[in-house]
Amino acid sequence: MGFSVKMVTRAIEETGDQNTEQILEVLLRYSEDAVLREKETKLLHLIDMNFLEDEASSAINACGPDTSIADLIDFIYASQIGKTDDFPLCKPLHQIPNDDEMRPDQRCGFPPTDQKRKKLFAEKFKRKLEMGRSDSKESKKNLKESIEEHDRIRIPRHMIGFGIPNEPRPTFQRKLPEEAIGPPYFYFENVAYTPTGVWDTISRFLYEIEPEFVDSLHFCAAARKRGYVHNLPVQNRYLLQPIPPLTIYEALPMTRKWWPTWDQREKFNCMRTCIGSAKLTQRIKEALECWGGNPPIKTQKRVMYECKKWNLLWSGKNIAAPLEPDEYEFIMGYPKDHTRGFSTTERYKAVGNAFQVDTVAYHFSVLKSMFPTGITVLSLFSGIGGAEIALHRLGIPLKTVVSVEISEVSRSIFRGWWEQTNQRGNLIELEDVQELSTDQLQKYINTYGGFDLIVGGSPCTNLTGSNLHHRDGLAGKESILFYDFWRVLNTVKCIMRNNK
Repeated sequence: MGFSVKMVTRAIEETGDQNTEQILEVLLRYSEDAVLREKETKLLHLIDMNFLEDEASSAINACGPDTSIADLIDFIYASQIGKTDDFPLCKPLHQIPNDDEMRPDQRCGFPPTDQKRKKLFAEKFKRKLEMGRSDSKESKKNLKESIEEHDRIRIPRHMIGFGIPNEPRPTFQRKLPEEAIGPPYFYFENVAYTPTGVWDTISRFLYEIEPEFVDSLHFCAAARKRGYVHNLPVQNRYLLQPIPPLTIYEALPMTRKWWPTWDQREKFNCMRTCIGSAKLTQRIKEALECWGGNPPIKTQKRVMYECKKWNLLWSGKNIAAPLEPDEYEFIMGYPKDHTRGFSTTERYKAVGNAFQVDTVAYHFSVLKSMFPTGITVLSLFSGIGGAEIALHRLGIPLKTVVSVEISEVSRSIFRGWWEQTNQRGNLIELEDVQELSTDQLQKYINTYGGFDLIVGGSPCTNLTGSNLHHRDGLAGKESILFYDFWRVLNTVKCIMRNNK
């Protein structure tokens, strides 16, 4: 149940060793107190770094109290996308007082550290802590039931899955349940940091298979923390060639000329569906030009906050600019101009919601020897064709792809790629996974001899930390479509089993 020997020994000393129920109660209390202390420590630490209490608390609740401060900060950056800035980076010059009239942390429009606000936040949190302890009886009951039901899946800090290139393989035991063994093979992806219990549910519905959590920073110049549940073999994987650039400088060498020494980033944060505004980049420029040379630490920190939050790069002296759509495509592993022909907003959205091709291709590489003459794919939530591009780049012919995608823009992008690469197989396009019936699946299986691979990543809209208003988990309006992935997978397996 995860309790340390020291904790169990202490509980036995307190209660005696005769009543196991009392021992469990004490262990639960110890566990609860430890979690609360850990949360309190990290909350105060984040508040001391000028994060708001609500955003710090949300990050800790979503990621878990044992998550590192660095990962919590990364989560907060992602969560703040779409929010407006509370204050300008730099005031107009005529509003800036003389240096002797202000403290250093007030220069260039940055607000002073508000110690009183921090103290109020800390006191408020401590009151919450006391209220939680006073109502601990019910929470202990819920915790006890939760522990007895199942052990919760924990998100690892270092997301290397079942192994990454050029690193020693971790020790693990992977034995699939008999009913999960392929073919058909299946591959499901979604964001790693989800509301509590989501990955437990996903794993439970997908044959109790352990998720493989992987950060795409091991495969490209940007972080992308994702969980994958699949029944693919995990031995003898290999990288696409040529190996993609792994740092910002390697991926975008033109930026090196303008990159300030105080910006120590080597990787971008996760590629998102929106970008920083021109107004923001102008404020950054004005903030830096206030100083001529290197800005003070306070200014550097605030600028770096925005650069990390919006994945800004340096395109000129004191000019922090958002990534262009073609740079998004390149880092995510897509062909040049893959999304060209659509509005900038549509292009960012399409790529931001897509697979990172090099990561997926590494997992799919084990299929090359299994399907040398081609593969038949049922592609759910196809997006802009990341899975199919990965297979194509691996040299696996696409015999038939039944693609299900609700977005007309994404369907058009995928269809364009299919035609431009002269694919010789069959492309069947459907719009709504909810309308994919058993009769249709039976027809496709009879016509094409079954599916070799079922792949998809249902919408993360209600799972991701950047959605602060409708983070409803798998019960959310969009993310509930995971259950259609499960429905279709089980229907296909049943039909194919009966056709043998």
